[in-house]
Amino acid sequence: MAQSMAPPAVAARQAGAGDVWAQLRTRVEERLRQFEAGPPTPAAVYALEQALRAALDAAGCALLEEAFHRREPAARDQAAPKVRYHKQTYRLNKRTPAAVATSFGPITLWSWLYLCTEDGEPGLHPLHVCLGIAAGAATPLLAERVARAAVEHTQAEVRAWLQREHGLSWSNDRLRATLRDFRQRLGPFVPALQQARVVHWLAQAEQSRGRHRPVLAVGRDGIMVPMRHGSYAEASTATVSVYDRQRRRLGTVYLGQMPEAKQATLSQALTALVQGALRTYAGPVPRLAYVTDKGSAPEDYYRRVLRKMKHPRDGKPLAWEWVLDFYHVCGYLGQMAEALFGAATAPWFAKVRRWLRERRQGAAQVARSAMQLLDRRKMTRAHRAAFWKAYRYLRRHRRWMDYEGYRRRGLPIGSGVTEAACKTVFTQRFKRSGMRWGRASGQVLLDLRVVYLSGLWEEAFARDLAARALPQPTAAPAATVRRGSRQARRTATPGFAA
Repeated sequence: MAQSMAPPAVAARQAGAGDVWAQLRTRVEERLRQFEAGPPTPAAVYALEQALRAALDAAGCALLEEAFHRREPAARDQAAPKVRYHKQTYRLNKRTPAAVATSFGPITLWSWLYLCTEDGEPGLHPLHVCLGIAAGAATPLLAERVARAAVEHTQAEVRAWLQREHGLSWSNDRLRATLRDFRQRLGPFVPALQQARVVHWLAQAEQSRGRHRPVLAVGRDGIMVPMRHGSYAEASTATVSVYDRQRRRLGTVYLGQMPEAKQATLSQALTALVQGALRTYAGPVPRLAYVTDKGSAPEDYYRRVLRKMKHPRDGKPLAWEWVLDFYHVCGYLGQMAEALFGAATAPWFAKVRRWLRERRQGAAQVARSAMQLLDRRKMTRAHRAAFWKAYRYLRRHRRWMDYEGYRRRGLPIGSGVTEAACKTVFTQRFKRSGMRWGRASGQVLLDLRVVYLSGLWEEAFARDLAARALPQPTAAPAATVRRGSRQARRTATPGFAA
């Protein structure tokens, strides 16, 4: 299919001087006549649609090429002699061609190269900047589509899609450069959008009907991902969710970090998000829940950050409730049940699981029941060791197992949202067969993936497009100066920005 699309696009660009619209009309009418001359079969419909798409792509390439070239003068004396961009001055040099990837296919773009007045700095194509063509030499629309595809698909799949759908043959390096540039451009806008989304949910929860206070729930967890050189390391993810007065989850913002010592970057991002949302939200302080398992990183974050956190507006202490994941605790109950009863664990396990969830001081009641059964059961050494491990866990952490109270106050008792984040953020994309990751390249894709999963993709991209800085001329073109009109020199604009 890609082979049938590429030659017409190339032919249309080589024709160049002809009327693109006339050529398109001729090709379309010819293909329609061929279709109408034969019987209407599925094969004929497929061939017609394929031909029409090829004709439209070829016309799109030609129209884009023509429109881009009109944005900058071809004559040297009409081009701005100097431009200013990102506090650097560039002087006019020469006109050069570049292969630019578009959603219609590749085009050749001629533009003026400007050299930096400071030695050692790279040159600049102002027209490329004004058109949004950056790393990977792709138009903004194509770069966005490539990044969106890479969020869900492998490198090989994205490259095959580019060849099949757009007639583009990209290397891995070009694809990675495009993704790095896209991530870098979106990055500055994401924290503010995350905060705004949480604040919106908090306001929505405050207006909801029900008997509970709204809840701001934070969770985090780790997951092992395959790294290069055959090793595995622990990456981390975090979630910030809002629940309304009926305990319905209104939405979740996701965070993610590739393996890092002590998960410092994730902790900083999570803290900034929570504090930013509480600072911006003008309503009553919601209930604050921290739902995790008992890993070292989650516990360290609670003790060092959340327990000491104060409200960013009035400085009053915040009452975070650490909820030990109910289903994680049930895993230890299962170990105790298996040690006590072997294969016949179901009745006792179901009973104590219900006690733990629904009774006051349920963890203490489960522990007493287990101890009463201990001397009545014969256990192997391995089963006895498993029993005492689970029992000590239950006794040591029972202060964070007040599930009856949590449910009465409308708090979530399970970290299912965070566990699901481990699956959706990492497992579905980072743990496919044969995959190995570098920290830097994995973080690029991870940052894009959490923006996509959090539902912030379109808004972040729109803000990026609106905020991009453009080169500005510092002198009028030579042709304007020779005309001698002072008013013309004052109002002259560079050809690439006209």
